[in-house]
Amino acid sequence: MKKLIIFDLDGTLAKSKSAIDKEMAELFNNLLDVALVSIISGGDWPQFKKQVLSHLPKNAKLKKLTILPTCGTKFYQYKNDWHELYEENFTEAERNQILDNLKSAIENANLDIKKTWGDQIEDRGSQITFSALGQKAPLEEKKGWDPDFAKRKKIVEPLKKTLKEFSIGMGGTTSIDIVKPGIDKAYGIRKLEEILEIDIPEMLFIGDALFDGGNDHPARKTGVDCIQVRDPEETKTIIKTIIVCTKN
Repeated sequence: MKKLIIFDLDGTLAKSKSAIDKEMAELFNNLLDVALVSIISGGDWPQFKKQVLSHLPKNAKLKKLTILPTCGTKFYQYKNDWHELYEENFTEAERNQILDNLKSAIENANLDIKKTWGDQIEDRGSQITFSALGQKAPLEEKKGWDPDFAKRKKIVEPLKKTLKEFSIGMGGTTSIDIVKPGIDKAYGIRKLEEILEIDIPEMLFIGDALFDGGNDHPARKTGVDCIQVRDPEETKTIIKTIIVCTKN
């Protein structure tokens, strides 16, 4: 049995930008009874509180949970309350470089987006995220927009040349995440290894974007055992299996 179970958030524990459902909250709480758990996602800290933490039971063993927002560029632990251990923010020069090249790539991609809900580009301090239909787009609108990632690749491919010193990944249903050089989910997993003192062979990573170019894919570079899931329903099945195996 693995000592640490690591999850992606959107598409893995919950639908994009949505809260975990009641069954997932119960399963996640039961998992905390038998294992250490971590979540690494492109979302910022407020998103974790909104999607996960506010839906867990009051007696949840939060000391066994670690949260790594913005693909591992931030790290939160619980000790009577949530505390941030580190934050890898962009310099002003890096921020300007990313925004200039991102805006140019978006324009050249000619995506012909008819409507957006909220801002398309969000500066999360340690990560800049492009959400094609806007940060507040309805899930039903997002689901059918780029299911094969082909539209986002029109932006990502040129960025790999102009921003080759940064990490660029596609996550969720419409987003592209850009983080500091060498900082991605592999970085987050290595920070978990360092801070929690758990060897990578004793970890398991579960995500929906482990394919090449997906924002979960860097996890594979660490050698951690990975499970690709289609959606939160498949994640529930895996959690149930882990709990049963732990108790037997």
